[in-house]
Formats: sequence, structure tokens, C-alpha cells
Amino acid sequence: MFEVTVYYEDTDMGGVVYHANYLKFIERARSDWVAALGVDQLALREAGTVFVVRRIAADFLAPARLGDVLRVSTEVETAGGVRLTLVQTVLRGDEALFRATVEVVAMDPQTGAPKRLPEVIRAQR
Repeated sequence: MFEVTVYYEDTDMGGVVYHANYLKFIERARSDWVAALGVDQLALREAGTVFVVRRIAADFLAPARLGDVLRVSTEVETAGGVRLTLVQTVLRGDEALFRATVEVVAMDPQTGAPKRLPEVIRAQR
């Protein structure tokens, strides 16, 4: 599970995490999840495949505050040929603060054409 500490720069004038920063937290967690599977995203890009977020559905459940230590879980909902759907949850202890369903697609960065997900990712279904 990815861990992040909330710093002053992450908060808004109300003293809680600015809503867009949750997207940064889950992006970092997705990158760590892919790396933990042994996928080198730089090498993958050089080989002509990148991951692009197609859709995010998010629920803000409770605020995170300065100094909180958060964990981000990343679970596979579905993994197909070119599309991967993940459920990512930001937690403080056992309390869910933010939950997002994220649809990612693999594509050719030059043409925008869909590409097959690496087998190691498709195998996570």
C-alpha cells in the first residue's frame, strides 16, 4: 500500500486536503502498483505503449488534514485487453476518506491507437 503524509502544500484555506490533490495521491499509488508488478513505464513508453486515464469517478468521504499519514489501496476491478479498471481508496487508519474508480487504457503515444495491456497487468484480474 502506498503511503503519503499530508503537508501544508497539500491543503486549502480550510485546512483540509485540496480536492485535486487526492488525484495526485492515487496517481502516485498507481505508478507504484505498476512498478511493483515489474513493469518499467519508461521502457514501456520507449517500446511504444503508455497508460492514459480515460475516466475517473470519485467520492469524497471525509477530509484529510495537515500531518495526516494516509495510505492508498489499489485494487483491480477488471483487466481486459486494452482497458484496466481500478478501485483506489485513500485511508487514514481504517477510515476511508476518498474512493475513486479509475479506468486506464493502454495506447501508442505517437498515434493514439489502443494497445494491449502488458500480460502481467492483464493477469491481475
